Amino acid sequence: MPYSDRDAQDVLARNAKYGVLLLALLLLVITGACSTSCVSTGHVGVVTRFGKVTGRVLTEGVNFVPPVYSVQDMSVQTQELKEVSDTPSEEGLIFKLEVSLLYHLAPATAGTVYQTIGSGYKDTVVVPIFRSAIRATTSAHKAADLYSVAREQVQEQMFTMVETALAARGIIAEKVLLRDMALPPSLKQSIEEKQQAEQASQKMQFTITKETQEADRKRIEARGIADFQTIVTQGISDKLLEWKGIEATLELAHSQNAKVVVIGAGKSGLPLILGQQ
Repeated sequence: MPYSDRDAQDVLARNAKYGVLLLALLLLVITGACSTSCVSTGHVGVVTRFGKVTGRVLTEGVNFVPPVYSVQDMSVQTQELKEVSDTPSEEGLIFKLEVSLLYHLAPATAGTVYQTIGSGYKDTVVVPIFRSAIRATTSAHKAADLYSVAREQVQEQMFTMVETALAARGIIAEKVLLRDMALPPSLKQSIEEKQQAEQASQKMQFTITKETQEADRKRIEARGIADFQTIVTQGISDKLLEWKGIEATLELAHSQNAKVVVIGAGKSGLPLILGQQ
């Protein structure tokens, strides 16, 4: 059955309606896609509108953002800045120092940092502050101290200076690591010789202390033996010796062994026993 003009118009109307709905759905999908922003892991998104920072900071993941807004990714992960520089000591010696700085951007201040410094804040702020702290710290110490006892102190002073300066700009310093130090060969040799001499002196002092303690021990032992002999000598008298002699004579006289008793000379006249079986 052939279509009438009215049927053709109905078909066209329906197709137009479906076309409008499809177009609206397509526009909705496009608008929705343009209204979302995906912030990478370890980053935050600074929201701007026509180039102006709004103050809104997005967290990682998918976020809804109107089409007129844009998002600038800013890393809040820990970053390392390695610095190798020729720096002076207190006495004016120049030596090579290798230092690392661990730092990260504070999420709450990401918008301010982007607005006042920009995404290149590392080269603009972090590097100059770190270099200045290195020179200021080492110039207050002698090279020999930096090589030995003051190493931890220098590292801590650098961190304190960097931490204070970066915190004022919205950047958090985590740690300063003093990796290596290259002194002039002549100075390094003299420092090592000094350390060896100090170790030898400490070893000799230990030996002297040990020998002194041993001498004191022997002196105390000898004094104890002498005191013992004095006490024993004072306790032995002639009467005691006579009495012990009499006791020994009586014991021998009562024994069954053959013997010859010789009366001793002298005032005590103690007998002398000869012969036994």
